[in-house]
Amino acid sequence: MRVPRTFVFVDLSGFTNYTAAYGDDAAGRILSAFRSITREVASESGVRVAKWLGDGCMVVSVNQEAAVKFAIDLASRAGETCAPLTARIGMASGYALLFEGDDYIGSAVNMAARLCDAAGPFEILIPTMQIERLPQGVTARPHESLELRGFPGEVDVVTLGGTLESDGADTGELWTRPRFM
Repeated sequence: MRVPRTFVFVDLSGFTNYTAAYGDDAAGRILSAFRSITREVASESGVRVAKWLGDGCMVVSVNQEAAVKFAIDLASRAGETCAPLTARIGMASGYALLFEGDDYIGSAVNMAARLCDAAGPFEILIPTMQIERLPQGVTARPHESLELRGFPGEVDVVTLGGTLESDGADTGELWTRPRFM
């Protein structure tokens, strides 16, 4: 079954060197903090962590705007939580094959992974032609076109940045309300 999704790949850049310099225990603490903040941001954004990839992850969203919010928020929080490591993020949208009920196969998945590989520290890359609608406060800056392994020709991309503006919807109180009677 083919489904429309937005895929986000995140990688902690410098993790291997950090592990070599500070040891497994220190690296484990950073990775634990990264995974904790990723789960928190995913929950707040309405996206799903599909799989952990060592010092990174793949996130899936049915809504591109939610994926963009996730990426912007995670890049900001990871900068504080995971220092001195930096997050690199690539995202792409499109139809993908839902494989065995919990995995995805397709061009959008591969492109998001390749863009993550090409991203610099705290950079969020997305193909220019795939941008649907950016959340308030998010901007798209031109980035040089990239040649991505497995894709013909250059891909026009932009770097997402900015600060998310609150939409005014606060659902935090929903968990503290008394049960229905």
